[in-house]
Amino acid sequence: MPSAETVSCDLDDWEAGPAMVRELAERRADWRLLVNCAAVFEYDDATGLQPDTFEAAMQVNAGTPARMAQAFFAHARTPSGRRLIQVTDQKLRNPNPDFFSYTMSKHALAATIPMLSMARSRPQDRVYGLAPGAILASHDQTEDETEISHRMNLLRRKTSPDDIVRTALFLAEGPLASGETVYVDSGQHLVPQPRDVLFLART
Repeated sequence: MPSAETVSCDLDDWEAGPAMVRELAERRADWRLLVNCAAVFEYDDATGLQPDTFEAAMQVNAGTPARMAQAFFAHARTPSGRRLIQVTDQKLRNPNPDFFSYTMSKHALAATIPMLSMARSRPQDRVYGLAPGAILASHDQTEDETEISHRMNLLRRKTSPDDIVRTALFLAEGPLASGETVYVDSGQHLVPQPRDVLFLART
């Protein structure tokens, strides 16, 4: 796309994310959509919270996306409604003891969705959540383990990145009431799992 540009920042830096959004808003006369999807995914569990893992997860996965969302609604300009999509995780509805800090951070991010929606200054703006299931290989998974773990859902089918993209484009049109979350996981959140699928695929 000729009009596309690439920007980047350190999401672990308290000021960098909001500053990037403000600077981009100054250059873009029509900015309609922000999708917060970047995350860190390091292992700890419910029996041993790791301080460094927890702090990084809360900053990158929750604090920075919340502040970028605030900056987006404060500075982004468009004649139509603006859309914010916070990418969470099916673990919100289907928890297990693994990836403790990560899961807590995604719950914190999910909490921003109704609150930011209620705080909208323009009624045509929308705030949504998009909760995917397993899509990419996790940590040191083999190809066979990935194939098994990605089908551990109600439909026994792999959720693809294209499924996520199509859902984000659907939400970008703003057809749903603001504050809603859509699960894109082939029904994984409806299948209770005692551990992360990374480990279930190895048993």
